[in-house]
Amino acid sequence: MRGWHETRSSSSCAACKLLKRRCIPTCIFAPYFRSDEPKKFAKVHKVFGASNVSKILTEVPEEQREDTVNSLAYEAEARLRDPVYGCIGAIALLQTKMVELQHDLALAKARLARYAHNNTSSSSSSSSCAENCVVNMSYGGLSFSAEQSSSDDITQYGYLCDFTHFPYPFKA
Repeated sequence: MRGWHETRSSSSCAACKLLKRRCIPTCIFAPYFRSDEPKKFAKVHKVFGASNVSKILTEVPEEQREDTVNSLAYEAEARLRDPVYGCIGAIALLQTKMVELQHDLALAKARLARYAHNNTSSSSSSSSCAENCVVNMSYGGLSFSAEQSSSDDITQYGYLCDFTHFPYPFKA
């Protein structure tokens, strides 16, 4: 972590350059917005404002400030890409993709269990395993038995975090 005790070059930090002010040795922005990262502070400043970022950094313990700045930078980037939903839009998109992949995985497991059941139907131990095989996915919300005949029999339950009430245009 870059701390207050790190020696800085004589140049101003990215925040002081953008704000067109002299960078003092005790500048709260200097350890986190280096002069070679001007776009990082510009995005954070555009979304949150320099005054608010300064207040946030003074209220956060020093050991957590770098993580705070990284979080603010990520949130600012997301808000600039998607002004309406920001980070929640990215989360909803990833969650939709995760549910789709879990669905595909569950189908593949069911087909594999059916295949194993059909190829080893003479063996009683593998037969009972295939008949009792249930793919239960607590986060994706999909649950079905491997003995079912088609993917139409899959039942879908609620999600852990349901973002479907957002009118966000999901692009998978």
